[in-house]
Amino acid sequence: MPEIVLEDLCKNFGDTVAADHLDLRIEDGEYICILGPTGAGKTTCMRMICGLTRPDSGKVILGGRDATNDSPDLRNATMLSQTYALFPHLTVYNNVMFAPKTKGWPEADSKQIVRSMLHMVHLDQKADWMPGELSGGQQQRIALARALASGSKILLLDEPLRALDARLRIDLRKELRSLAKEMGLTCIHVTHDQDEALEMADRIAIIRRGRIIQFGTPREVFDDPATPFVANFVGRSNIIVGTVVGHPDGMTEVEAAGVRFLARPSDLPEGAEAVLAVKIGFTKLSKPGKEDAAPGFVRGRVERVLYEGATITVEASVDGLGLISAKLPNRKYEDYAAGDTVEVSWPASKANVFPMPECGLEEEMRLDRWPGSSSTGFPCASATSTPSGTSPWRSATASTLPSSGRPDAGRPRSSRSSPGSGRRPRGRSTWTARTSPAFLWRTATSDTCSRTSRCSP
Repeated sequence: MPEIVLEDLCKNFGDTVAADHLDLRIEDGEYICILGPTGAGKTTCMRMICGLTRPDSGKVILGGRDATNDSPDLRNATMLSQTYALFPHLTVYNNVMFAPKTKGWPEADSKQIVRSMLHMVHLDQKADWMPGELSGGQQQRIALARALASGSKILLLDEPLRALDARLRIDLRKELRSLAKEMGLTCIHVTHDQDEALEMADRIAIIRRGRIIQFGTPREVFDDPATPFVANFVGRSNIIVGTVVGHPDGMTEVEAAGVRFLARPSDLPEGAEAVLAVKIGFTKLSKPGKEDAAPGFVRGRVERVLYEGATITVEASVDGLGLISAKLPNRKYEDYAAGDTVEVSWPASKANVFPMPECGLEEEMRLDRWPGSSSTGFPCASATSTPSGTSPWRSATASTLPSSGRPDAGRPRSSRSSPGSGRRPRGRSTWTARTSPAFLWRTATSDTCSRTSRCSP
């Protein structure tokens, strides 16, 4: 299983910066998700790893060997592109069979691997169809099955689930990760979907404007974001801009609109302009006068209540602060209505404090590229480095920004459905250890590699 190391990679396409001194180290057998907005450099990063794009400078090291100048066929990596690249003149079955047949694997094992892969993506009954007869989502599943059947040690997946319907996408998340782990693959999975990344990844790399700005476990990225952009992009938070007025009991006290808020510890000095942020899931609402009502930091007026299935989002307008949102269980849907007065509070341990970005908060929250970013494309470069221990960078969102600065990532997301078991086609037994794709893949590759040099990296 190869370790992947990217060292100081740079890549420009004319005036567009796709990789800006990009560094990343992925351990053997890890399942990594690269998460970022459109145009951040995710696909370029993948193409440089598999050899389809050559970096202007820097190194790509695979398994301890410098592979920067190697051709794609020498890298033992398979990439599933967003265009699918299916062979239009081959059936679904023969598309998936392409790699096993080319590599000379035993015919019986190759056939079983293809059938198992088609079964995993729920298309074994369309094996004789042509790609042009399939929907976009079905074509994507065939491309995924073909990539998994390739036998490569490195699997690069560029938005592999984006064209699928919601229920099937949730089912395939678990199956894809489990299969990759069982096969012992090193996987890099590019996605826009934060829920997908949080559920599937061992670690998540947040990429923005050609740089990795945070790399950590899903919990680290969600709970301790490195920059306000990360906090706003992974999860939704309320943002309050204020001034640090003290550090009582080791906490940070921020004053905004005449109100003082307690937040996590930080190194910000008194008088510094600060951004206070708290996830909407940690924000609490209560009705004034109720016996179980918690003392609120501020009072607001409910503007609207959004029903999202398992949860609801309540948006309240607070004088001087703008909109503050709270995500609550759906059983509280009848408790709040537009016009209600509510108290807004949160645990101080869940409120995070950031220094004001040098480029300004509105620019920091932008999802698209910096206007005029022909050189670095990264106006807030100083925000990418954080001290060890307690970081001044914590959570964030744009629910209180002016309308001109509200990024789309601040919109509430629908809750995920719980995956069902699904029905298997008649006549097909449940997988066992010796009929799983991983077992068959290992058997085929070990037998072939013992007789030929086809599998050498």
